Amino acid sequence: MSVPKTMKAGQWDPTQNKVVTNIIPTPVPGPNQMLVKLTSASLCHTDIIAIERPDQTEPFTFGHEGVGRIAQMHPSTEGGKFQVGDAIGFLYILGCCFECEGCQVHNLLCLNGTPELSGFTKPGFFSEYAIVDHRNCIHLPSNFDLKTSCVFFCAGLTAFHAVDSCHLQPGQWLAVIGAGGLGQIGTQYAKAMGLNVVAIDINDGTLTVCKAQGADAVFNSKTDPDYVAKIKELTGGIGVHAAAVFSNASAAYEHAPKILRPNGLLMAIGLPYKPLQIPVMDLALFRYRVASEGPGIPARLQKAVDFSSKHNIAPEVEIRKLEELDDMVREMRAGTSTKRMAVVFD
Repeated sequence: MSVPKTMKAGQWDPTQNKVVTNIIPTPVPGPNQMLVKLTSASLCHTDIIAIERPDQTEPFTFGHEGVGRIAQMHPSTEGGKFQVGDAIGFLYILGCCFECEGCQVHNLLCLNGTPELSGFTKPGFFSEYAIVDHRNCIHLPSNFDLKTSCVFFCAGLTAFHAVDSCHLQPGQWLAVIGAGGLGQIGTQYAKAMGLNVVAIDINDGTLTVCKAQGADAVFNSKTDPDYVAKIKELTGGIGVHAAAVFSNASAAYEHAPKILRPNGLLMAIGLPYKPLQIPVMDLALFRYRVASEGPGIPARLQKAVDFSSKHNIAPEVEIRKLEELDDMVREMRAGTSTKRMAVVFD
């Protein structure tokens, strides 16, 4: 596959406080790395955190969710399970060893390397080409659409692990708090696992999408002051078995325990700007439990991909062009987007 010397990249320019499209050198893969020609890359709320970092003074390529085809391989990766032209998905951490005890928990906890994040401390995926570590990659099933499956590689993985790690049984109740992109994918996974789902948000547009994806009930917590009582009634007067908080709003975490049954699980996914305030007495009395999830490590990729392929999990994605990336950021900041948004490269 021919690789050009330069490429287009969507970069956040802190001096202009906006996304600009720049022509920059195409990166060259080093040891354990491959160069991917991006087919698509999606925007995540975590990307907003990346562009708001005060230490950023120069334009940088952000984005950490992407899929594409292998364009070039470092000699150290040749002869393995990948070949040029393969369609792959990948996680976004570079510089770790993938083998130590820390890496078996989370690659940012690597004890031997210096982990860095694509889209944060390393160039990200809103570019025509990007560098990935071959140990962080997986072949995409044939029924994965390359234009939309970018959403799976962070958001989808997080949503799958969030629902799967609640360890609920078919017929039990899961509350999806935050009906945006993550909540919508989480709803699909929950229904595929046979769970009853109640979706909660303050945006009727996103709630409509969740309802269309199988949510058994939806509630606007802003306009319906009785939503807690209604959820209790819906769940036999006790409450849901688990609540996955996909929103980053502090209010979402504050109100989540109110709908949990005794010893229910609060699954913390959304990243609020302020630390959570959780009364230890509530934990000591087993009023509820707290857990958290994320995209996971490479060893957990196969289960998530296989389940998604088997059940044809297809996220709702709005397709955009690279030149529209600044509009996408502004829409996400304003909370006006109702679906995940992805850039598809020509």
